[in-house]
Amino acid sequence: MNEHVTPTPETTKPIGDLPADHPPVAAQKVGVLLVNLGTPDGTDPVSMRRYLKEFLTDSRVIEWPKAVWYPILFGIVLNKRPKRVGLAYEQIWNHDLNESYLRTYTRSQSDLLAGALRQHAQVKVDWAMRYGQPSIPTKIEALKSAGCERILIFPLYPQYSATTTATVNDKAFETLMKMRWQPALRTVPPYHDEPVYIEALASSIERHLSTLDWEPEVVLTSFHGIPQSYFKKGDPYHCHCLKTARLLRERLGYSKDKLVATFQSRFGPEEWLQPYTDKTVEKLAREGVKRIAVLNPGFVSDCLETLEEIDGEAREIFTEHGGEYFTHIPCLNDSAEGMSVIEAMVRRELQGWV
Repeated sequence: MNEHVTPTPETTKPIGDLPADHPPVAAQKVGVLLVNLGTPDGTDPVSMRRYLKEFLTDSRVIEWPKAVWYPILFGIVLNKRPKRVGLAYEQIWNHDLNESYLRTYTRSQSDLLAGALRQHAQVKVDWAMRYGQPSIPTKIEALKSAGCERILIFPLYPQYSATTTATVNDKAFETLMKMRWQPALRTVPPYHDEPVYIEALASSIERHLSTLDWEPEVVLTSFHGIPQSYFKKGDPYHCHCLKTARLLRERLGYSKDKLVATFQSRFGPEEWLQPYTDKTVEKLAREGVKRIAVLNPGFVSDCLETLEEIDGEAREIFTEHGGEYFTHIPCLNDSAEGMSVIEAMVRRELQGWV
């Protein structure tokens, strides 16, 4: 039998009477976190090794068993690659700000998006990197401390891959696993076929080509590659890339021979998605093509893979084998076209929250 208990002052103490040193609960806000791949802190071997170690120990990026991969990674790759990659970064480094252009553009995209959403006082926009700094956990914690009970994570990859989009989402949810009071989380889906994205790409191509006194015979859309084994396991990335290229071709009115999809940046002994960009550039030059343009639709911001690998290495391959005119079409970066895509996706995914 339950007995009636007379409340005492202790049992009736209001829940809101917190200790004087308890941090105040901030007003409810909504966070938006733009996330790009990452960047080293500097071009020196120590910074490069730290960055490459974090990147190449991600099991989403390298799916080999650790017993096979780690002896290669720690015995060879991290002893030789940091110096070589550091020299490549040095060639395309933003020396004015002493940082990579990926960091420069991602920060600018965050600032511009915050300005575009300024009428929504409760929205706080920030940015992070999957590898390197500022980290996803640090920024999620900062948004939470600023009163964001809802956070939209935006992996800045138009085409989905487990090696990119999924690993951003993994890190975000891993961060939540360590939090007692978790914010609600949404993630922006891939947008490889969104009309606003295709239109932005097409407009950037038309604007760039209008500045030339020559017309390209072939336009290459060079996407970052992934191993074919990942595609065979069900990664939709290849399909997303080809759909982007097809829609872009249709929008521009180009033939299949005029706009061609290729894949770059292969690493290791495995077969990667083909055709390879470098081999295609060489083949075109050998076949007598004299004028080409290359763009990177899968990269939201210019970076090592676009500025050094395409505008540097691919350009050199083309001219060495008989090509005469080569132009690299910049990524959307923080241009008006690029920001129209980011803003459109964010506004759509914030519906119901803002």
